[in-house]
Amino acid sequence: MLTTKQLYDLERLQKEVEANDDLELKLNWEMLRARDSNQHDFFHYENDELIAFIGLYSFGSTVEVTGMVKPGARRKGHFTKLFGEAMASANRLGYKKILLNAPAGSEAAKDFLKKQGASYAFSEHQMQWEPQPLSASTGFTLRQAESTDLDMRIRLDVEAFDIPLEDATAMESRVSGEQDTDMLMIDVNNETVGKIRIKREDGQAWIYGFSILPEHQGKGIGRKVLRHIVKQQSEAGYSVHLDVETKNAHALGLYKAIGFAVKHAQDYYVYEK
Repeated sequence: MLTTKQLYDLERLQKEVEANDDLELKLNWEMLRARDSNQHDFFHYENDELIAFIGLYSFGSTVEVTGMVKPGARRKGHFTKLFGEAMASANRLGYKKILLNAPAGSEAAKDFLKKQGASYAFSEHQMQWEPQPLSASTGFTLRQAESTDLDMRIRLDVEAFDIPLEDATAMESRVSGEQDTDMLMIDVNNETVGKIRIKREDGQAWIYGFSILPEHQGKGIGRKVLRHIVKQQSEAGYSVHLDVETKNAHALGLYKAIGFAVKHAQDYYVYEK
């Protein structure tokens, strides 16, 4: 587990970097707080102050990598050293795919990744709902997921998101039972056709894993469910947020139609071992 001091130092450095660079980092805090191994986090301290950090975030056979350096301590080799240690650990752990994450607005991060031989793969938008009237939605039922729904959740990740089976299994097993989180199954005419996860923290409600089986897409189910969830969470006092990949044009259009607007973007690069 990460210590209380390490978590505090990470939060402090993140705020400093984001304020200085006018961007938003993706540090996957829910995973950082639940660490059970020291093989995924790499720290560089000087005089008891956190200067640089790199974290590995495992999703089955795929690992995502992100990091940061104190603004006044850059170009001194700290991040390069940590990157070497992190990639060595990723290789030892046997990941089949390594994705390097960088805020879309950081030219320095992009230059570093290109020097490592990484190639651009896709971008992910962070979107926030802008309050507006939403009508009530019907024609579906939402219910809390049960243990017997795990296979369907995995199937939805594989078929709707084209996620490898191994990665989908690891991801869905990890998110089960999280605090302040609703894992909901979507039923239509007594048949399960989709899922949606809502995590609430610090006044924000984040939507994850929203998916409908391909054979049930195009029927307006997703739009109705999304409108219902956004209306529900907003009326409960939360701002509503989500992530969506740029290449998922259909989902991007749906979210914009409901009232979501892009606030930040993250670029992902594939790193060849």
